[in-house]
Amino acid sequence: MLAYRINSFGTPPLLEEIASPSPAAHEVKIRIRACGLNFADLLLQKGTYQDTPVPPFTPGLEAAGEVIDCGSSVENLAPGDRVAVFGGQGGLAQEGVFDAARVLRIPDSMSFEDAAALQIAYGTSHVALDHCAGLQPGETLLVTGAAGGVGLTAVEIGKLMGARVIAHARGAGKLEVARAAGADHLIDANADLRGQVKSLGGADVVYDAVGGDVWKAAFRATNPGGRLLPIGFASGEVPQIPANHLLVKNLTVIGFYIGGYMKSHPEVIQRSLSTLMEWHSAGRISPHISHVLPLAQVDEGMELLRSRASTGKVVITP
Repeated sequence: MLAYRINSFGTPPLLEEIASPSPAAHEVKIRIRACGLNFADLLLQKGTYQDTPVPPFTPGLEAAGEVIDCGSSVENLAPGDRVAVFGGQGGLAQEGVFDAARVLRIPDSMSFEDAAALQIAYGTSHVALDHCAGLQPGETLLVTGAAGGVGLTAVEIGKLMGARVIAHARGAGKLEVARAAGADHLIDANADLRGQVKSLGGADVVYDAVGGDVWKAAFRATNPGGRLLPIGFASGEVPQIPANHLLVKNLTVIGFYIGGYMKSHPEVIQRSLSTLMEWHSAGRISPHISHVLPLAQVDEGMELLRSRASTGKVVITP
C-alpha cells in the first residue's frame, strides 16, 4: 500500500510503498477513504509537535473509511462498518491499523470527507467552548484565526450555543467565510483588534488559534471575569501571560489540547463526537472543506496550510 512517510525530521516526507499492516488484538484495520490535514501535521514533519512519534511513521491525525479487519478482542466493530478515527497518526495512507477505542461509527448520511474533517476541528471547539469555558447564551465570543480549520468551527459552534460571535481573520474573503458560518461581527487582521472588540463591549470568552500579538490584543479586550482559551500558535509565537492582569481582572486562562484529553478524559471526547455526529445528521453543522486532494498531492495540501491559503479544512483522499 501507499503511505506518506516521515523517515527523519528535517527531511521531506516521501510517498512510499510499504507493507499492509495487520491489526493487533485491540485494533481494527481500516481502508482509508479520507484524511483531514491539520497544522499539527506540519509540526510532525519538524519533530516539534507535543505528541511526535519516533520516525519512521505516517502522519495524518484523523481519518475515515471502512473496517476491513478486526483484532481478536474487538467486539463492537465489524468488517464493512463505516467509521471515523482520531488516531493521532497513520491517516495519510491507503490502509491503517488503529486502537478500536478511538474508532467511531459514522452515519450513512455522512460522507467520508466530512467525517475526516469533523473530528479534531469540531471536537476541539465543542469541548473547549462547552466543557472547558462554559460559554453561555448571550455572551460575546471572540474567535481569532476565524477562517482556519479550528477557528471556523468555533464560530459555528459558538453561534449554535447562543453567543454573539466576533470573527477575526485576514482579508475580505476569509471574513466572508466566517460570516457565512454565523459570525455577527467581523474584524480584519490589519485592524486594531483591541480597540474594535472593546467598542463592541469586550469579549467574555476568547478562542485564540494565533498567539503572538493577536493574543496580547485579545487578552486586553477581555471583560473582567472572562475566560481565554489558547488553542494554537499559528503566528509562531507562544505568548507569555501576565499573572497580575489575571488577578486584577479575575480572568481565567484554560489550556485545552484535544490529544491530551483523548488520553486523560476519553469519555469527554467520545461524548462530544457523538453529539457532533447527531448535529451533523440534523443539519446543524456542516464542515467547510476548501480543498480535496489525492494522496499524490499531500505536499500541495501541506503547503496550503503552511501559507494559510486554505479555509476550513484540507482533506486528502487516499
